[in-house]
Amino acid sequence: MEVPLQSFVQPQGQASASDDASAALLPAPAPVVPRPLARIGAVLRRPFMLDLRALALMRMAVAAIILVDLAIRSTDLEAHYTNLGVLPLHVLFERAWNPYQFSLHTMSGLWEVQALLFALAAALAVGLLLGWRTRWMTLGSWLLLVSLQNRNPLIAQGGDDLLRMLLFWGLFLPWGRVWAKDARELPAPAHYSCFGVATAAFVVQVALVYVCTAFLKNAPEWTTEGTAIYYALSLDQVLMPAGRLLYPHYELMRWLTHFTYYTELLLPILLFMPVATNTCRLLFVLVLFGFHAGISLTLFVGLFFLISFAALLGLLPTPAMNWLEARLGPAVQLGAAHLARWREQLPVWQTPLQVELRLALHPRVPQHRHFRLLPALRDTVLLVLLGYVVWWNLDGIVTPRYGMGEPLRWFGYLFRTDQHWGMFAPAVFKDDGWYILEGSTRDGRLLDLYRGGRRVSYAKPASIMALHKNDRWRKYSENYLFVDNDWMRAYYCNYMLRVWHDNPKNPPLTHLNVVYMKEVSLPHYRVQGPSREVLCGCDAPPR
Repeated sequence: MEVPLQSFVQPQGQASASDDASAALLPAPAPVVPRPLARIGAVLRRPFMLDLRALALMRMAVAAIILVDLAIRSTDLEAHYTNLGVLPLHVLFERAWNPYQFSLHTMSGLWEVQALLFALAAALAVGLLLGWRTRWMTLGSWLLLVSLQNRNPLIAQGGDDLLRMLLFWGLFLPWGRVWAKDARELPAPAHYSCFGVATAAFVVQVALVYVCTAFLKNAPEWTTEGTAIYYALSLDQVLMPAGRLLYPHYELMRWLTHFTYYTELLLPILLFMPVATNTCRLLFVLVLFGFHAGISLTLFVGLFFLISFAALLGLLPTPAMNWLEARLGPAVQLGAAHLARWREQLPVWQTPLQVELRLALHPRVPQHRHFRLLPALRDTVLLVLLGYVVWWNLDGIVTPRYGMGEPLRWFGYLFRTDQHWGMFAPAVFKDDGWYILEGSTRDGRLLDLYRGGRRVSYAKPASIMALHKNDRWRKYSENYLFVDNDWMRAYYCNYMLRVWHDNPKNPPLTHLNVVYMKEVSLPHYRVQGPSREVLCGCDAPPR
């Protein structure tokens, strides 16, 4: 499944730090003056040329994020992925399943099976991080990530779409060509610039994330009033400490709203500049690094900012990578030398099973032979995929007449190229509040299971965000509020009741109410509420 390097890396030349040097990275021209069309083609390629080292950084960052994501998800293995949790398999298939989707995680509702799949996904991510059998590790990581996300769509967030698409396009990108174990078996590239349909698709995908979310933000609070960030920071469920410092400054938030909107709308233009390409791309990366860092400090967005960082790493231009390599390269090489000496001290041995597997998988086959798709066929398929993704993203932006019809969406559902970048779009939620798990004991006390069994208090907590174990639970609690999802409420109520009774130290309950203390954000720091709303109630079975 290795993609031919010749289709990505230009055969001759050295990388240059100047913006105009990208033309020198193209194949060496004949000793005659290039024709005008060839010159135009060389210029038009520049925005889509990527650095192999930047792609390698993105590969390692994506693999590390997968490991972090698995670690966070594993703390809720039973709650989110088994039949004893909040979404049993029969409920998933009845209420939240798309018939075109697949999931290996639905083969069993036992936590032991889920743990094995988590361990397999972690092993594949480690292989991807090291760049060992990179294409196969990418394919395996993508399959298991899609499977995991399909198992519980009630805890999915926008960052999951981006992580999934980075792995999808990574199947076709040469992100294991350098700084990977696979690269040791290949000759060093003549230079680090690469170009192809896959690199163009990746650049367009990154641009779509920001342009589409800007077009979807069509409410007055984004386009004219400038109050969107005020309302976002009024949501105590996602408010971080830095957001509390910013919240009193109303005019500053108004300015930041307009800055956010026009940054998302206009900044991606820099990705397609055929002149001063390296400078424009570096500016794009630096601005968005700061942009996502600011979001992560003010709003609780889970891993979304880290996934965005990973995508931006793949766009770092060659001069920036030269600068990084000159300063970080010696330290990395020293660490690699120490690691190599340490490995030499370890005993070298193989089990018979390892020897048999190696002979079975590589029987008298030269080490560097890989299955390769025909370049023309591969590029055609990638162009069709890119067009499909762009068309999908027009949903909600163009009139339904020009949008993608439902009969054509099966491919997006099956391969999970479906995506929607409606972060705080078209408007920011005004409804806010906090949960109380109001448990009634046999002696008439009311205990709050959400706060470790303390006496129920309807006063607003100091930090509502701190009540959520992680962003997966925060997203689940958000989906829990929607009327269309009222079917999920009883399963959560009974799950929390069972977990409470599993601890013999807890006093037995007779009834549990899931209470939401609703507040509505109003302009100029005014709040309506709070009002007590009982979303669900369940009786404890007799003991």
